[in-house]
Amino acid sequence: MLRLLPLVLCSLLCACRYNFIPVIPAPVPLSLPLRITQATLQRQGDELVIRARVDGPMPGDYLSAVWFAGDQELGRDSRYLDADHRSAEFHFPAPQKADYRALLLYGGTLLRQLDLREVDSLK
Repeated sequence: MLRLLPLVLCSLLCACRYNFIPVIPAPVPLSLPLRITQATLQRQGDELVIRARVDGPMPGDYLSAVWFAGDQELGRDSRYLDADHRSAEFHFPAPQKADYRALLLYGGTLLRQLDLREVDSLK
């Protein structure tokens, strides 16, 4: 009789498996933060050009570009963006080749850093 007890309990527990219905949670609403989806830093003649596009929930504010050569800040520029105008283009005169860096900030929050290496300064 004791030998049959584990078999009976096992069969009862296996039979309960199909009667269990798991609780399905409600779907979580997806809300992606504000982000820069496209950004390029290129040289065009004697100018450096940044093209950037911002996506996500977007209150109107300024997209700022801060230009650097090495550790030295060269300048700042900003464009007002809102839900209708999500793209911006920045131009900066830079006749000399160097290692340039640009920071893109939206409303004072850093979103992206772009680098352009024109000289081999890592040697």
